[in-house]
Amino acid sequence: MAVLIPILLVFIAGAMVALQAPTNSMLAKAGGSPVLAALISFTVGTIALLSVWLMSGNRPAPSSFAGLPWFAWIGGLYGAVFVAVAAYAAPKIGLASLITVGIAGQIAMALWMDHVGALGLPKEPINLGRIAGGLLVLAGVVLVRRA
Repeated sequence: MAVLIPILLVFIAGAMVALQAPTNSMLAKAGGSPVLAALISFTVGTIALLSVWLMSGNRPAPSSFAGLPWFAWIGGLYGAVFVAVAAYAAPKIGLASLITVGIAGQIAMALWMDHVGALGLPKEPINLGRIAGGLLVLAGVVLVRRA
């Protein structure tokens, strides 16, 4: 039962990703730039996150971040790239294709990262079942694109 809440939250967040691409595409069309659309999207997101964080009362000391490697600071870059690409690609390939291709990329990267234990993750070797799961996702991409 304890795992149900995080699964439900991830499901809702995933649904919101599907909403984000077409709304950002509207911004990109109006402003003439998927990068501007991503900037607006991240500005709104930053304001929302800042508001929630300020209400939370969590105030870590700056020294808490001192030992982090450089790549710990660039996580937002990955999201910015996805948001800008999604704003550009959604009207060209459709939302279902955008989401399924994006998920295929996520699965491929996740399988590799788990396999090598990248970024401090526990190692979880690639096996036949995990490969089959990844191939099923790729088959889903093909079906969504051609159906």
